[in-house]
Amino acid sequence: MTLFLDKPGDEGLPGHERLLAMIAVMTSTTMAVFDGSMVNIALPQIARALDVTAAEAVWVANGYLLSAAMTLAIFAALAAHIGFRRLFAAGLSLFTLASLGCALSQSLETLVAMRILQGIGGAATLSIAPAILRSVFPNRLLGRILGMNALLIASSTAIAPVLGGTLLATLSWQWLFAINLPLGILALRFTLRVIPAATSALRGAFDTPGALLSALMLGSVVMASSARSGLTALSYGLVGVAAGALFVLRQRQALQPLMPLTLFASPRFSLAALTSLASFVSQGMTFVALPFLFQSVYGYSALTSALLFTAWPVGIMLVAPHAGRFADRYAPSLIATVGLCLFAVGLILLARLPHDPPVWDISLRSLICGIGFGCFQSPNNKEMMANASREHSGYASGVLAIMRTFGQCLGAALLGGILALYAPSGNVEQEAFAVRLGLGLAAGATLLAILFSLSRIRQISAPPL
Repeated sequence: MTLFLDKPGDEGLPGHERLLAMIAVMTSTTMAVFDGSMVNIALPQIARALDVTAAEAVWVANGYLLSAAMTLAIFAALAAHIGFRRLFAAGLSLFTLASLGCALSQSLETLVAMRILQGIGGAATLSIAPAILRSVFPNRLLGRILGMNALLIASSTAIAPVLGGTLLATLSWQWLFAINLPLGILALRFTLRVIPAATSALRGAFDTPGALLSALMLGSVVMASSARSGLTALSYGLVGVAAGALFVLRQRQALQPLMPLTLFASPRFSLAALTSLASFVSQGMTFVALPFLFQSVYGYSALTSALLFTAWPVGIMLVAPHAGRFADRYAPSLIATVGLCLFAVGLILLARLPHDPPVWDISLRSLICGIGFGCFQSPNNKEMMANASREHSGYASGVLAIMRTFGQCLGAALLGGILALYAPSGNVEQEAFAVRLGLGLAAGATLLAILFSLSRIRQISAPPL
C-alpha cells in the first residue's frame, strides 16, 4: 500500500513500522469510540432495567463523554511531559478496568461513576492518537492517514449501535462493556510493543491551574446545557464563562501553558475547530435521539433499531476514503462544506419522518447523513492538523479530539435536557415531540457549522491586502 512505501526525505517511521503503529493506534481508538457510542442503543433498555427515566439514563452516555471532554486538553498537554507511549498505556489500563466496573454495576449511580472513569481513560488515548499518526507518517501522506482515522472514528461511531443492538438481542446490556476486556488487553500489548515513546519530555511544572480551569469551563457548559431550570443553567453558564476567562489569562501568563494560544493564531485552524464542534453537536444529539425514536416511539426492537443505523456507516465508508484523497489535492474546506450541506439535508429529512415510515425511508435519510458526514470529517481534520506546526501537533490533536468529544457531549446533554423538559413522564407522544425537536435543533447546529466553513472559504479566496 502507498501508506507504507518509503520515499527519500520521508519524515516519521519506516514503512513496516508505520503499519504496526497504525494498528496499535486504531485498535485503541476503535475501542474508545465504540464505547462512547455503542451504549446509546441500549439506553431505553438500561432505563427499564434500572427503573429510571429516559433523561436520567442519558447520563450513562453523557457521563463518559463529559469526563472525556473535560480531560482531553489535560492529556494532550501531559503527553509532552511524559511521552506518548506511557500516557497511551495508562489510559488503556484505566479504560479496561473501568469497563469491568461497568459490567458489574447494579445501580445507575455506580454505572455512571464507572462510565466517568472510562471516559478519562478514553480521553488519554484519543487526545494523542492523531498526534501519534502525525509523528509516524510523512507530510505527503497526512491527508490520507487522517482520512483513514476519520473514517475509522465516523464509521465506528455509526456502526457501534448496530453491534450494540446485535449483542442486546441475545445478551444483557452488561455485555456491551464486558467485551472490552479482551480487546483492552490486546490493545495494551500492541501499545507497549509498537507505539513510539518519542517526544522528549518537557522540563518544568505541569500547568495544573490551567488544567483545572479547562475542566471546570467545559464541564460547566455541558451542565448548563442539560439543566432543567433557567436559573440553574444561568448559574452553570456564569461559572463556565468565568472559568474560560481565567483559563485564557492563565495561558497567556504560563511559561508552559496547557494549550498554547498561538495555536489559534491561524484563522483556518480556528474556523476548522469551530466547524468541527458545531457538526459534532449535531451528531451527538442525533445518535441519542434516534434510539428513543426507533424503540420508544416506533416500537422497534433493539436489534431492528440497530440495523436501521446501518445505512449511516455505509454512506461514510463509501465517501470518506475518497474525501481524504481529494483533501490532498484540492481545498479541504470546500470539500468539507459540501459534505456539511448534505449532512444538513439528511438531518432535516430525519426530523420530518412521518409517524409510521417504512424501513427503506428511514435508511435512505440516514444514508444521506452518512454520505455528508463522510465527505466532511476527514478534509476538516486535514485542515486543522495541516495548519498547526509539527511541534504543536500534540496540542492540535487534543483540540481535534476536544471538538469531537465535547461536541458529542454537548449534543447529548442538550437532548437530555429536552427529554427532561418535554417528556418527564416517559409518555410516547411526549417523547416523539422531544426527539423530533432535538433532530430539528441538530439540523440547526449543522447550518451553523456551514456558516463557519463558508467563512474560511471566503478567507482563502479573498485577495491579499
